[in-house]
Order: sequence, then structure tokens, then C-alpha cells
Amino acid sequence: MINSIAMMDFYHLAKQKELNIIDVREAYEYQMGHVPHAKNLPLSGLGTYKLELSPENEYYLICQSGARSENACVFLRDQGYQVVNVLGGTAAWPGELAR
Repeated sequence: MINSIAMMDFYHLAKQKELNIIDVREAYEYQMGHVPHAKNLPLSGLGTYKLELSPENEYYLICQSGARSENACVFLRDQGYQVVNVLGGTAAWPGELAR
């Protein structure tokens, strides 16, 4: 089972402390608007990008709705990474998206 967090809990947590947030959407989607401080590592290249991650850190994965980030969570979890899927994705983000 994948660890997940509801959007409002994630939103409040992200306002309280700096989180390792990974947006797994494609670059053009990320550029249209993303959660502030999120790093773009598209799901399509995650096998390569995972080398930039540390198994010691916890990562919050987000996409548009939560489906791709869940797939990314499964992949990374199976590789030994600590991951949390953000439910609802950027579509549910209540704040302003960064560009």
C-alpha cells in the first residue's frame, strides 16, 4: 500500500516546513503551473531521474490528479525510496500555482 496524504493536510504541512516535492508531470504541464518549490521529474524519465534522489529523504509526489504520482510512488517505493502520494494533485491545490 502506498503512503498518501490528503491535499489540505499536504497544503498545511507545506506551509509549515520545507518538503521535498516532486511533480511527475511532463515539463510542459509543469510550466503551466505547479505547487511552489516542486521539482519537475517527469514520470516518463523517472528511471533516470531517480539517481538524483536520496533514499534517506522523504518525497511528496504530485501530478495533475494523483494517478501518475501514485504510479511513480509504486516505482520509487520498490526501489527503496520513501515516498508519499499527494491525493488530488495540482487540480486540488488551494493556493496559487507557481509558473
